[in-house]
Amino acid sequence: MRRRKAAVAGGCCLAFLLGTLLNVLFVPGSEHPPPPRDGATPSPPGAPRSPPPPPEEEEGGGRAALARQIRERYEEVLRYRRHRAAAAGRRPLRPRERRLMDLAPPRTSAERPRGRAAGPRAELWLEPPLLGCRDIRDVSGVQYLGSGYTKAVYKAVLNRTLAVALKAVDFGGHDIAHCVRRFSALGDCYRLAAYKIVKEMVLLQRLRHANVLQLYGYCYQDSNDIPDTLTTITELGSPLEMIQLLQTSWEDRFRICLSLVRLLHYLAHSPLGSVTLLDFRPRQFVIVDGELKVTDLDDASIEENSCTSNSDCFMEFPARNFTLPCSVEGRCQNMNEKRNLYNAYRFFFTYLLPHSAPSSLRPLLDKILNATGELHWGIDETAAQLERVLNLYKSGEYLQNTTRMPKAEYRRVPEAFIPDENYRCWPSYHHKACLLSVFDISEAIEICDSYSQCKAFVLTNQTTWTGRQLVFFKMASNHIVPDPDKITYVKVTD
Repeated sequence: MRRRKAAVAGGCCLAFLLGTLLNVLFVPGSEHPPPPRDGATPSPPGAPRSPPPPPEEEEGGGRAALARQIRERYEEVLRYRRHRAAAAGRRPLRPRERRLMDLAPPRTSAERPRGRAAGPRAELWLEPPLLGCRDIRDVSGVQYLGSGYTKAVYKAVLNRTLAVALKAVDFGGHDIAHCVRRFSALGDCYRLAAYKIVKEMVLLQRLRHANVLQLYGYCYQDSNDIPDTLTTITELGSPLEMIQLLQTSWEDRFRICLSLVRLLHYLAHSPLGSVTLLDFRPRQFVIVDGELKVTDLDDASIEENSCTSNSDCFMEFPARNFTLPCSVEGRCQNMNEKRNLYNAYRFFFTYLLPHSAPSSLRPLLDKILNATGELHWGIDETAAQLERVLNLYKSGEYLQNTTRMPKAEYRRVPEAFIPDENYRCWPSYHHKACLLSVFDISEAIEICDSYSQCKAFVLTNQTTWTGRQLVFFKMASNHIVPDPDKITYVKVTD
């Protein structure tokens, strides 16, 4: 009977764990939905409802429809560049600058004004690149990283020293394949797809922030019988793996959430206005030196939704819906900001913030989760509260309300280390040992007292991103060796 009860209990625990992991992996909207039959891009969760296209657009209209789509994407890129052009005025191109693919598409005869010649092409310029075609001609270690609807991404090493990411239009991707199947025009289909990369390049240059991936340069070269195919050269990051993140320390998981909130705060107040990430999923982000950075901006938007009543400001998500107020100016109030914030809550905060957090910080973390999950706060308040958590954690103030009376006495052994006698704990900075961060000696003693197998601990000279000291916790002290960079504390009474 006892074995049966134990088996049932174990099965329930396993089911709960698997359910949690599957929830992270297959949370609604976390993967790209299958493309519709007509190839149209599906509306992301949280996007406002839009009316169906008119019948003539559904039918396609042949080459005229393709030309219209190219023109629309060109004008979208131009809108993002006009913010700088309006402020700086027109200026001559520098020798190393060029127009973006000479992007302005030729106007058809129907689009040209009668009685006068077509006006000059609008100039779309990028700043001189740090890296260009010459730098990527002799790359090594090229490795395919992945692809989406439009782009393929590769890892490469330049000059045998600098690892970068190379992005280019994927000729075998959904966007090109669907366009060629529909219009039989590879060159124009490439141009249509390449506008998404150009838009991303412009945004990477306009949105300068520590949590936005750096654009190092770009290159135009002939490929697949198409002139001037575009490759961008960007900072290289590690893919965001949620399962791996769940196994890391709370401190590192908090850093990811803090990075994301700082990014969203910047996007809400960017030089372009409030920027929303329409395709908001973990795969759109990478980790660089422990910091979260957004890497995919081709589906970002600065468009503010117009409205005549609150019902026009409806945001629909897989598990929750919201209706925002319509302002007197006829705009949905803070819709871009709130869409980003709720996506951050459902993809990141829910899984990364609360688990294994210091007990004294949990009430504040629960307050943050509840407020963002209900959209009671905007990004300003959310960012302020997360910065407050950081200050409490870094300063050690979160320890002031805890009981810190040591249960045992410890003997200090300077310049000494215990090389073996490891045991595992979770979460740990080392997968084969118990390596944790502490604010001070008192916290290290408190942790050691809380583990029955802990008989000693070793202070290292390594610190985390918050300045906390890394400490090895040991199950015995039978073999102590000299080490000038470490201090060992051995438990002498229990």
